[in-house]
Amino acid sequence: MGAKNWVLEGDYKHKAVIMQGGKAVLNVGLMKNLKLDSSTIDQIEVVDEDSQKSMGSAVARGAAGALLLGPLGVVAAATAKTKGVHVVAIQFKDGKRSLLELDDTRFKAIKLAMF
Repeated sequence: MGAKNWVLEGDYKHKAVIMQGGKAVLNVGLMKNLKLDSSTIDQIEVVDEDSQKSMGSAVARGAAGALLLGPLGVVAAATAKTKGVHVVAIQFKDGKRSLLELDDTRFKAIKLAMF
């Protein structure tokens, strides 16, 4: 099963991450998109990008999720990983925080846009 390309937890929960002109954007409302690049993102942390689950990685994902989003982040981070799926914690410059599940295309687009 592939990535859902959306916000799992936090601000913008259940909003879609779409590709627009080769760049990843967060669809936050009717005809309104938020750029996912260095102009809007303060910090980005890869919570999980391994293709195998292990007890150690589950604990690490849970801890990162808890730091960013509390108990719900623990659950989302511990269960979201499958092959080709990246779980990413984002701290926006406006103080909002989100935990995203992304496929390879969107993940790479965001990484490139951060430089």
